[in-house]
Amino acid sequence: MGFFTDAYDLFCISLVTKMLGRIYYHVEGSSKPGSLPPNVSAAVNGVALCGTLAGQLFFGWLGDKLGRKRVYGVTLMLMSMCSLASGLSFGKDPKSVMATLCFFRFWLGFGIGGDYPLSATIMSEYANKKTRGAFIAAVFAMQGFGILSGGVFAMIVSAAFDARFKAPAYAVDPIGSTVPQADYVWRIILMAGALPALLTYYWRLKMPETARYTALVAKNAQQAASDMSKVLQVDIEAEQQKVEQIVEKQKNSFGLFTREFLRRHGLHLLGTTSTWFLLDIAYYSQNLFQKDIFSTIGWIPSAKTMNAVEEVYTIARAQTLIALCSTVPGYWFTVALIDRIGRFAIQLLGFSMMTIFMFALAIPYDHWTHKGNHIGFVVLYSLTFFFANFGPNATTFVVPAEIFPARLRSTCHGISAASGKMGAIIGAFGFLYLAQNQDKAKADAGYPAGIGMRNSLIVLGVVNLLGLLFSFLVPESKGKSLEEMSGENDDMNEASSNKTVPAV
Repeated sequence: MGFFTDAYDLFCISLVTKMLGRIYYHVEGSSKPGSLPPNVSAAVNGVALCGTLAGQLFFGWLGDKLGRKRVYGVTLMLMSMCSLASGLSFGKDPKSVMATLCFFRFWLGFGIGGDYPLSATIMSEYANKKTRGAFIAAVFAMQGFGILSGGVFAMIVSAAFDARFKAPAYAVDPIGSTVPQADYVWRIILMAGALPALLTYYWRLKMPETARYTALVAKNAQQAASDMSKVLQVDIEAEQQKVEQIVEKQKNSFGLFTREFLRRHGLHLLGTTSTWFLLDIAYYSQNLFQKDIFSTIGWIPSAKTMNAVEEVYTIARAQTLIALCSTVPGYWFTVALIDRIGRFAIQLLGFSMMTIFMFALAIPYDHWTHKGNHIGFVVLYSLTFFFANFGPNATTFVVPAEIFPARLRSTCHGISAASGKMGAIIGAFGFLYLAQNQDKAKADAGYPAGIGMRNSLIVLGVVNLLGLLFSFLVPESKGKSLEEMSGENDDMNEASSNKTVPAV
């Protein structure tokens, strides 16, 4: 439910940015509804991603220092409070409303960022090696339901307000098309993200610390055995001597900034950070701004033909259909198959198909903009989302939780995830400008001329191709224990066989 909330909070903002422009940036006499200025739009869409990046690094590090469980409840309370606060504002003028929104969405993102390394690490350290991939992927797959629920909830709220406060289209009455009550719609949609997080807070507090952290980092085998006995409801004998043999060996005490880490896991970390970085450039630019893509090809009607609340409903319906038909199924295909065909195969397949479909959209782009061809565009666009989620969007989350040592696992996952969010920020901010029409007169108000939607899609296709190439740095972890992947049991093998076992 933490990841359900994460996705709802991160992506619900894309449903209401058009409405924020209409309410707070209306230009008297303009032929188009008001829209957020470029700097404000970039801030509103990207500030939560900046917070998420900072949270991933900080809470990832803190999870290895203080323990997974102790930090887990803090992130959830931060998410809940900032979700509620995002719907509030100090003052009524546009500047104060946007400043308040951006402030609280930054700290909302900070809490969300902590959920990434902690959720992945906790799940990996609880699961067994045969089904570990499916369990971690299932945690991440809740993102699909979060995106889907955001769209459905926005549809319900906007439909209810549109029925109760009927308004004419912008072209008929520019002022009357945005009723005063529309200001409640975006606030309700953003604040609802606090509910699922609050509902699960009690169970997070009751969850015991993972046995691997307690044994291998806190060095308390007795407590680890006691905790796992409660979880599995079987008697487990503590092996303090074996734990001490593992953790006290010089080879298992290296830090993050050491030659030994670089030798053992340097290329692994490069692989997890680069692939997540490249994936998120493509994924977030598509997901946050799919409403603009749909508007360009004519799948969403022109804004002036709708009132403000009706536009929210139309955008939410488009996002919901994409989530239902491609995003959610893609996640669960990964859950079903990741422990059968492996992480590497799924990631390679995903990046390959995303590259193919992105070029298939971009090269004949003019064809897709003609009336009657929109359905084909949406099908191909949906397939890129399907193979993102039945592909690198899931595997880049799973693998960093499996291949690094226990004392550095949360930190390394946080670094990998933060690299991804750096890509997301580039995608979110860059796509706003890149996708603008090459003719400045046809670009959105306040934006310079861009390279156009077609060329932007070509750039995303190249990004996916690079992700495919960097995937060869990431090791396969299917069917292997965490200690086998990290090399933490190498010294135990040496002691038992008197042979030198190379680091995995």
